[in-house]
Order: sequence, then C-alpha cells, then structure tokens
Amino acid sequence: MLKVGKETENLFTIHLDGRISAEEMNEQLDRLIELSADVSKGKLLYDVRNFRMPEFGALMVEFRKLPALFGLLRRFDKAAVLADEAWLRKFAEWEGALLPGLEIKSFPLGEEQAARDWLAG
Repeated sequence: MLKVGKETENLFTIHLDGRISAEEMNEQLDRLIELSADVSKGKLLYDVRNFRMPEFGALMVEFRKLPALFGLLRRFDKAAVLADEAWLRKFAEWEGALLPGLEIKSFPLGEEQAARDWLAG
C-alpha cells in the first residue's frame, strides 16, 4: 500500500505498508507531483511499515517518472523517515547524503512526534 497525503501547506505524508503495485505507484506519484506543484521548502514524513520490494511494474513506473521526481525534489528541504527496520533507516540517511538540498533523518516507528518536531525545527 502506498498513500500520499497533504497535512498542511508544506507538510506531506507518504505511507508505505507492504508491497506496492504498479497502479498504486502511478496514482500516488502523480498525486504527490500534483499536490506539491506550488510548494517551496516542503517537508516529507515517510511512514514505512512491513517493507517489501515493490512489484516490478511499480519500479518501471517510478523509473518512467524520474525526470518529474527529480524536479519535485527541489520543492522539499527536509524528509523524516519512520521505519520499523534499522537498515531502512540507515539507507534513508545514506540516500540523503547523495541528494543535495534535501536533509533526511530517520526515526524508529514509535518516534513520530520526534520526527514531526525535527521537520518543524
């Protein structure tokens, strides 16, 4: 399951739970691109549970949308990743080191308030 939401003018949520289908990936990436069209200095709050590799078709959807997704990254300056797996948290922070202009910090699932506080700070 993949679900994109917009809580405030610049705070977006992305919930991932289990395996993601191509249909979900296509629909929700389009939703994120549309919802964030006018955003500057946006914040992302990822909630990742029961991570499973996405379907192959979902990866192809993401690959097709890479140009739009790279453009989207410029709209955001912080991302907090809540994850139940320690390796996912480490990977998220490593990814943040590779993406200029986007600071990524990870938190265990039980620390949502700390993640929100960090995004707000």
